[in-house]
Amino acid sequence: MTRSPIWHPFTQHALQPDATMVARGKGAWLETPDGRRILDAISSWWVVTHGHCHPRIVSAIRRQAEILDQVIFAGFTHEGAEAVARRLVEITPAGLDHVFFSDSGSTSVEVGLKMALGYWRNMGSQRTRIVALEHGYHGDTIGTMSAGARGVFSAPYEPLLFEVARVPFPSAGSEQASLDALEKACGDRQAAAFVIEPLVLGAGGMHIYEARVLAEMARICRQSGTLLIADEVMTGFGRTGTLFACEQAGVEPDIACYAKGITGGSLPLAVTMCRAEIFDAHYSQDRRRTFYHSSSYTANPIACAAALASLEIWKDEPVLERVRRLGEMQEERLAPFRGDARFANVRRLGTIAALDLVSDSAGYLADVGPRLYDFFVARGLLLRPLGNTIYVMPPYCIEAGDLDLIYAAIDAAPSAVGGSGRRP
Repeated sequence: MTRSPIWHPFTQHALQPDATMVARGKGAWLETPDGRRILDAISSWWVVTHGHCHPRIVSAIRRQAEILDQVIFAGFTHEGAEAVARRLVEITPAGLDHVFFSDSGSTSVEVGLKMALGYWRNMGSQRTRIVALEHGYHGDTIGTMSAGARGVFSAPYEPLLFEVARVPFPSAGSEQASLDALEKACGDRQAAAFVIEPLVLGAGGMHIYEARVLAEMARICRQSGTLLIADEVMTGFGRTGTLFACEQAGVEPDIACYAKGITGGSLPLAVTMCRAEIFDAHYSQDRRRTFYHSSSYTANPIACAAALASLEIWKDEPVLERVRRLGEMQEERLAPFRGDARFANVRRLGTIAALDLVSDSAGYLADVGPRLYDFFVARGLLLRPLGNTIYVMPPYCIEAGDLDLIYAAIDAAPSAVGGSGRRP
């Protein structure tokens, strides 16, 4: 077989030289060219909500492709973008009245950081400090890497990154220390923004914290005048059990970033939404106050058609009921692992379930991670552990029997790949 010229993301090709070829997908399943089925237990990197190739989304894409494929979004608009924006303003937390389109989660957060800094500059303030939460991951652009946890993801690029004030993660029992650190970081009124993944820190290890802590963090931001940026790229569109994670804390952020599930997982699209005062700070006869950010495919009409179809599915079908039921099914299958000495920190929020394989090494570079991945793929499962952390985040259409396959494999994994079997 001829070697592929493709350089895959987050892939060490010296250890994983061959990628799995996928020919088609339907519902919660993928299929290879030779007919082998693979259960997509992580929604293809957390993007697929209603299932692969949902017929309503596919039809919307087909119709739009025959009408308008692309148009510059500077000075032009189209009905698909207008409809998506109006719908998002209706369903997102109150006050998010303006919608800026982009094409990825990283970009949506980068836009949010730039909005915040632009706001303060246009207001004549020197507030430039960015505050972020320990273990956070916000993307792979320069601004989002700077705000994210420093480590293996960002180490080679340190010369490009700017410093941020880091707040310790509010783990159980240490919530007050985290809140005190946030108050200190914002107390001198020099902080421009606090960027946070609400309730769940995804790529950092599926760390979960309580809604009351998020509410208190929002209060501290309001009190100090610090803009709150909610990175809901992963948590949005039902993953945490509500449409958006901020709902569970009653939090209305100043800026919110949505991507991944916005099109149901069919096409790349993202938005950054903000309060009117942030838009108004850029609204001027002075062209220097323009928000200078774009990408060539901003609000691509075909991607917007997919997003609108997905949003209509949320409105017309009992998707939140599917989310609730999936959460219940996850909890039922997690229960036996809570007393299992081979696993630690068994946790769930909404449709997201995670547990840590007890191993001699932990963290993203834990040696057991690649062995776990190979073991699951061999059993026809797409599970991509974060080191020794195994997580399950499937499409909402997954059936109970499919979940049984996933958890049977997790149960078999320790003896197959090795684990110390001892809680730390």
